[in-house]
Amino acid sequence: MAKKKGEDERKVVADNRKARYSYAIESTLEAGLQLMGSEVKALRSGKATIAESYAHAKDGELFLVNAYIPEYKMANRFNHEPRRARKVLVRKSDVRKLSAAIQREGMTLIPLKVYFTPKGIAKLELGIAKGKKLHDKRETEKQRDWQRDKARLMRDKG
Repeated sequence: MAKKKGEDERKVVADNRKARYSYAIESTLEAGLQLMGSEVKALRSGKATIAESYAHAKDGELFLVNAYIPEYKMANRFNHEPRRARKVLVRKSDVRKLSAAIQREGMTLIPLKVYFTPKGIAKLELGIAKGKKLHDKRETEKQRDWQRDKARLMRDKG
């Protein structure tokens, strides 16, 4: 499978694979994160998790809540709080659009990936999502199973 330009250059640190199963992602947005130095060092170790995190708008700003970035052992007394709220760096017009989308029924901002660009800047991929019902999740699983079986049959037939 061919990769998109720029995708192979990114170093993905944390991936929220469960989000695409639990939510219907309508659109995505790339944003920066305001991090402390010890958080950047800890992110480079690759042990961060964003599975239970979400973003919310407050006072015209976006914040990433409940993302876990472990403490960096070498930072000693200058360390950070592992689950603190981190500011998401986006344009004010984007904040207004995203907060309006959140206000709609059932919409939420879910972090999909945290990665480093080739320049070494930590970025966050946010998805505007709507929660799936149980029958929607079953349908997604059924489609995925059928695609896997179809690929297996095509491979076996020649």
